[in-house]
Amino acid sequence: MLKTVAMTDIGRKRKLNQDYVFASGKPQGNMPNLFIVADGMGGHNAGDFASKYTVETIVSEIRNSFEKNPTIIIKKAISTANKGVRREASLDPNLSGMGTTVVVATVIGRYLQVANVGDSRLYIVNNEEIRQITRDHSLVEEMIRIGAIDRADARLHPDKNIITRAIGVREEVEVDFFTIELKPCDMILMCSDGLSNMLEDEEIKNIVNSKRGINEIAEELIRQANNHGGKDNIAVVLVKPFADEVMR
Repeated sequence: MLKTVAMTDIGRKRKLNQDYVFASGKPQGNMPNLFIVADGMGGHNAGDFASKYTVETIVSEIRNSFEKNPTIIIKKAISTANKGVRREASLDPNLSGMGTTVVVATVIGRYLQVANVGDSRLYIVNNEEIRQITRDHSLVEEMIRIGAIDRADARLHPDKNIITRAIGVREEVEVDFFTIELKPCDMILMCSDGLSNMLEDEEIKNIVNSKRGINEIAEELIRQANNHGGKDNIAVVLVKPFADEVMR
């Protein structure tokens, strides 16, 4: 049986929480479960509007979809959210220029289906490794790819917050999709950059693998992100896909 927890925290520097999450181990429409992290951007209340609107639209679209293919379901839901964010921004000057990252995931049997736009992340963590499944849509990631900087310098780069894709920015949104076969010992971690910018991957791995319950792991990740400066809002969704299986 699947176990999950979702939490957000305002962090230590921000006056507004622009992260928004959704996690349900129960069926949503034709999908057996659903997990979402969104990290909004924009002045005033625009960023929190964008992330909340996007997550709620995706959940609603998935619940009402007659499609069977999870990739098609998610792609259409994200596209609808993108159009909606752009429409809302055009109607209200206070929302102009808003956008949000989004990571969407569902566990189907032993497989994980993932979609992402922006630089919020999905990791697979077990005792042996922490593996980033999503690929950041950011200026710094592009610089890494062309060899302009190395990954060790990326976390501290002054342009690390510049993202190259987001919901609400362009008329059509480009979405990356991933399919991963899960192992019985795997834990799924979805997070905003308020976590991944504050903690090294190895620190995240050690906390996830600590002998804590899933809720305590999420709380400790947020606590340590704040201890390291808490410079941004922090969003964490943890999923233990095979919580009741006996390890051999």
